[in-house]
Amino acid sequence: MPRSRAPMRAVAMALALARWGVGRRAPDAPMRILVLHHLLLGDTLMLTGLLAKLRREHPDAKITMTVAPAFAPLFAGRPYGVDAEPFDPREIATYWTLLARPRFDLVILPADNRYSWLARSLGARWIVGFAGDRPAHKNWPVDEMVAYSEEPAAFCDTATSLARGPAPPPYAFGDWPPPGDEDAPRIAGRYAVLHIGASTPLKRWEPARWRSLAAWLEGNGIAPVWSVGPGEEALLDAIRPDPAHPCFAGTLGLAGLWHLLARARLLVCPDTGVAHLGRIVGVPTVALFGPGSATICGAGAYFAASPYRAVCVDPFPCRDQTVQFFRQVPWVRRCERMPGTPPAGCARALCMEAIDVSAVTAAIVSLQVLQPSVTTSAAAGTD
Repeated sequence: MPRSRAPMRAVAMALALARWGVGRRAPDAPMRILVLHHLLLGDTLMLTGLLAKLRREHPDAKITMTVAPAFAPLFAGRPYGVDAEPFDPREIATYWTLLARPRFDLVILPADNRYSWLARSLGARWIVGFAGDRPAHKNWPVDEMVAYSEEPAAFCDTATSLARGPAPPPYAFGDWPPPGDEDAPRIAGRYAVLHIGASTPLKRWEPARWRSLAAWLEGNGIAPVWSVGPGEEALLDAIRPDPAHPCFAGTLGLAGLWHLLARARLLVCPDTGVAHLGRIVGVPTVALFGPGSATICGAGAYFAASPYRAVCVDPFPCRDQTVQFFRQVPWVRRCERMPGTPPAGCARALCMEAIDVSAVTAAIVSLQVLQPSVTTSAAAGTD
């Protein structure tokens, strides 16, 4: 039977109404803080600056953040002293665990304000979220609304505005303790991870271009290492990598992937959670943007020190939607259409097809990860 959010939603709304007016006040020095969300991997990692700012502003507070259960291993080292709480709105047992905790002085909602009802059911003393979420009833329990950025900005920077105080200092490698590497693969020599999977077919690059890129890398002394997530094995079948090249077909957990990236010379992948993991790890990363926003998902000020390049054909005619986390944001340019028939769907990933191999190789050359003898003339590539 499919899992459902309905049981947790029903219990949370009933408890929220029962506790509606109990002890609501803005804390001067909150000692128990919860960052409450159920985001995908990339969005979760873009909250790193918010965690850093909360720790700097509240050095003695106990800070907890909900994460999808599969992401919990990445937080084993408690970055910024934050406890990761596995949470899935389709698993009511994860709600009971939150409910058993002492009341939170401050709950921050970095994305979807529907979780304000859950926060109220936990007895939160003060709830902060971004304004403009739709429909309006999602916002009713929120005590403090923060305006979403009026200027183009990376979400990693925008999220920090939910906490009071000046912006946090830029991320430095080592701020995030790595997870254990007991099961991490060991690959000798200089290699690049080509992670080809993505959450939607509209973010995937064509197999022939991946093969061309792999050949170019090998010609420049960097061995290709292929990677996809669970359930994406067919993507490798379409590419037919050289059997001499290592392949990880959905077999690596996030801790193992961390260490595979940490030892790599380069990461190339679509706009997906792995690109954000590359920034945390510190591996030089080239991210290919099709329907997504290279601005919102970019390095921003917080990850400014990360060796990172976004490859994107911009502007692109059908990257024309202005929604970010259910909010209308005038400067946003993205496409959230699903595969299907236009205009509601997208028949082909034209925005990804527009990315030439030469643009990707040029981005790699600019990161200075090749042998010193390689010059910008090596960026020619082929399609």
